[in-house]
Amino acid sequence: MFIGAFCYCYVSRMVRTTKMRKAKIRVAVIMGGPSAEHEVSLKTGRKIIQTLAQEKYLIQPVVVTKDRKWLRPPLQNFLSSSSSAKNATEVLVPTPENQALREIKTHGVDVVFIAMHGEFGEDGTIQGLLESIGLPYTGSGVLASALGMDKPRSLAIFRDAGLRVPDFFEAARTDWGPGAKSFKARALKAFGLPLVIKPANRGSSVGVDIVQDQSQIELAADSAFSFSDRIMLQKYVAGTEVTCGVIEAGDKTIPLQPTQIVPKTATFFDYYSKYTPGATEEVTPPRLPQNIIQTIQTTALRAHQSLGCSGMSRTDMILGDDSKLYVLEINTIPGMTETSLLPQAAQAVGISFPELLDLIIESGLKKR
Repeated sequence: MFIGAFCYCYVSRMVRTTKMRKAKIRVAVIMGGPSAEHEVSLKTGRKIIQTLAQEKYLIQPVVVTKDRKWLRPPLQNFLSSSSSAKNATEVLVPTPENQALREIKTHGVDVVFIAMHGEFGEDGTIQGLLESIGLPYTGSGVLASALGMDKPRSLAIFRDAGLRVPDFFEAARTDWGPGAKSFKARALKAFGLPLVIKPANRGSSVGVDIVQDQSQIELAADSAFSFSDRIMLQKYVAGTEVTCGVIEAGDKTIPLQPTQIVPKTATFFDYYSKYTPGATEEVTPPRLPQNIIQTIQTTALRAHQSLGCSGMSRTDMILGDDSKLYVLEINTIPGMTETSLLPQAAQAVGISFPELLDLIIESGLKKR
């Protein structure tokens, strides 16, 4: 097994060290944002708040609306099982962004837990805003976040790092209209059918289509363009979907046990499969030979390091029917809902969800 007993003991020691802190750590949990993943982010933020131990942390919820207004609802609104994150903010008066950032810093925050997915939260925007006022935050920095969100750029870096990725090319909205016919012909010649069309810089499988018929290419492209100004046309790789998380514990960067993903109703791990309880069978550790598991872990670690990620990440891959492993994308802010894969993978190696959050916060505090 790639992660030996030494690594697990090291993680346990780091968790114990975090628990020994006497003073409460002041944590602002920022969620929401203007992306298509706004609702998922609210679920992530709410779950994090409900899981963080109040005897260890002073918690301040912060919600960014879809139009980038900022709200600071009472903590109790998020701890109640009878109210949703949306209901917790309905009666609040939004605060302009610059003012909200100043208030958060003035009231005292040790670290910001970023619970946002998609653009603004995962692409380096919020990271840059927090760095501009000197507040530490969880997860990767500005550059790694921006690269991770930009699939064509990150795949190019992975390829340069010696990792295998499915062949692809990208197209801009401004070029697609007059060049749709040539793009379509290029994709068919290079990749054949089926082929994958998706936004170049979105997460959670938003806007992703596996095109089985060439008559559907333009419709799939229009769908992807509704989420981004750039899209990817990519070779479809048939095989087994797997994902592998990476976490930081002190000065160690450790890949977790991979998860094998088996959607029950969809042809791939789409938005519905990701966020609907029971829609996907998730097997941790995967039903794969040990040498393949080690290759998946090594690949996830290399992807994490090649982008300069920090705190945590989760890399999605395909073990092709040709027995080759392909990297699809990296998630620098993996989901933290009840169906999310990173907490499940951590649990599989004996790291509880509260302990995982402790490690992520500890890594964020190191940014000081």
